[in-house]
Amino acid sequence: MSLERAVRAKLASKRDPQQEKEAQEWMEAVLGYKFPKGFPLEEYIKDGQVLCKLINTISPGSVTKYNTTGGQFKMMENINIFQKAIKAYGVADIDVFQTVDLWECKDFSQVIMTLYALGRETYRHAEWKGPYLGPKPSEEAKREFSEETLKAGQTIIGLQAGQNKGATQAGQNIGAGRKIIIGK
Repeated sequence: MSLERAVRAKLASKRDPQQEKEAQEWMEAVLGYKFPKGFPLEEYIKDGQVLCKLINTISPGSVTKYNTTGGQFKMMENINIFQKAIKAYGVADIDVFQTVDLWECKDFSQVIMTLYALGRETYRHAEWKGPYLGPKPSEEAKREFSEETLKAGQTIIGLQAGQNKGATQAGQNIGAGRKIIIGK
């Protein structure tokens, strides 16, 4: 039992209340309404309906149908629908949380990281004019060099090629020398 408590404590320590607050404010701004006060974010988005509305607002038509009633498997299906939709939108598979991370609140920090990944992905879609979440992804900075510059670079021996300008470790003693005692 103590191992389970230790694992839960470690997962709880990964949660960042500031990031959760920013993610919630971003979702509220995108959806256009405030979430209920005094109700934990993980409980409010647990059934996946809010997440499906979120991706439909960002990318209209990405989720054609989601479940509004039904048992836990129907609600978990909503989470899977959201995951497929954000992958289709461009969020990397490695950034997408597992269903149990949200449904059973196993690792809610991973859910927040997925929302940040979705917020970053919106920067790459010119059709999205709404609010963004997280830093803007870097863009490729392609450089063009002339043939003369490339040839000049081939004549230089970089320090990674083994040149150390005559420096050696000769005479360097670190710690005591090794003593070998024979005959015991």
